Amino acid sequence: MAQQDEFLNEDYDDELTIAFIKNYLPQELKDKFSDDEFYYFLDLINEYYAQSGILDAQPDEEGYIDIDLDKIVDYIVKEAVKDNMGKYDPEDIFFIVQGEMEYTDSLNNGD
Repeated sequence: MAQQDEFLNEDYDDELTIAFIKNYLPQELKDKFSDDEFYYFLDLINEYYAQSGILDAQPDEEGYIDIDLDKIVDYIVKEAVKDNMGKYDPEDIFFIVQGEMEYTDSLNNGD
């Protein structure tokens, strides 16, 4: 039962993240992607974090970890082609990655 609750919480967290990202996107991108695509992008962002070692990185003296958003964008664009999801404009994906980062920062800062 605890595992089911964890999955429900993760789904709810993803819904909140996607809602935040949609709100964050420029107007011309708000309806460009389906919810399934947003879930796919979130999965790839999390996959990138897990595989890149970012989650194990030590923060600098100010408590920050340097994350190269362009590398995440490149990863998503390449994986999407490999997974036959389609070709995405890196500039569009950058806004999504940036929105996810802003959402995470808002949680960490208690906004």
